[in-house]
Amino acid sequence: MKISDVLQAKTDREVVTVSPDAGVRDLLTLLAEHDVGALVVSRDGRRVEGIVSERDVVRHLHRDGTVVHNTVAAIMTADVHTCPPDTPVDDLMRTMTARRVRHVPVVDDGLLVGIVSIGDVVKSRIDQLEFERDQLDSYVHQS
Repeated sequence: MKISDVLQAKTDREVVTVSPDAGVRDLLTLLAEHDVGALVVSRDGRRVEGIVSERDVVRHLHRDGTVVHNTVAAIMTADVHTCPPDTPVDDLMRTMTARRVRHVPVVDDGLLVGIVSIGDVVKSRIDQLEFERDQLDSYVHQS
């Protein structure tokens, strides 16, 4: 199974982006409105300039209570791990675990085509295991 399969299975394929010049308050609004844990940072919605998550906000809030007066650029992660759509799901699971990241933008020919969360990856793996279980169960109970 590839990451493109995970993207196809998502009910909401919209990738919400935020400009690096946006305020952290605007970021918080977008995270809440879209019920997501991270946003891709992009001026044009096509090229990945960074990623910013709830974790980034919390970590900066811990150090500096005035973080809500900053811009997204001040708290985002600029060194973003991305993957192409043909990445095997198991490979991305290992990478997400090793790098301790929960969201990975999917990029094809330098352009943003989606984003997968650890929840998306786990759901796809559970679905795959349930399918295999059902197939084995069907095989075992054939007359």
